[in-house]
Amino acid sequence: MSPFTTQVIHLFAAVLLLIAFAMLAQRRIVALINLFALQGLALVGSTATVAWATGQRHLYWSAGITFALKVVLLPWLLHRLIRRLNVKWDVETLINIPTMMLVGIVLVVFAFNLALPISEFSQSIARGALGIALACVLMSFLMMITRSKAVPQVIGFLAMENGLFFAATSATYGMPMVVELGIALDVLVGMIILGVFMFQIREQFDSLDIHHLEKLKED
Repeated sequence: MSPFTTQVIHLFAAVLLLIAFAMLAQRRIVALINLFALQGLALVGSTATVAWATGQRHLYWSAGITFALKVVLLPWLLHRLIRRLNVKWDVETLINIPTMMLVGIVLVVFAFNLALPISEFSQSIARGALGIALACVLMSFLMMITRSKAVPQVIGFLAMENGLFFAATSATYGMPMVVELGIALDVLVGMIILGVFMFQIREQFDSLDIHHLEKLKED
């Protein structure tokens, strides 16, 4: 496999990691959705590159599904959702941004050390990207647990799935098409359910702060 192809995949991996840091530090909800769409576009590029380098045609379908779902449909649904909910607030974090960035750096170092022995057994063309994929997953999880609003937590969950999908395509050349279609359908259905859930929270509490859900437990 040509070194140029491996470098291109590593470039897309670096872009995914940079976008993960940007999402971690982002305070504006609209910009956060746009960053998620940009992350999906980088994922499409890496998947198409792996498909071209390995000759596995089903990865082209995976790239197409990813583009339709994560670059076009889900960002459109999220933008429509925040317009319907009249969401204009900034993204609130439970800890300050500089501390989150430091924690993010620690997670990256931890992810690379954790993935190093695993990547040694990988025969893929971009086994070095496994650490970046794991770092993106951990940083997305950090974004989920440090946001107090429901919408950024949904975006964090979707970004976590991006990291997992990148790990699958770069380390194992993707999953069977039936599995990928099932995951895409699950993500779409989950997004619709979460949208309905957000409307219910807004109607009950006139806010999307998840701390209001504690009132239901107290009642």
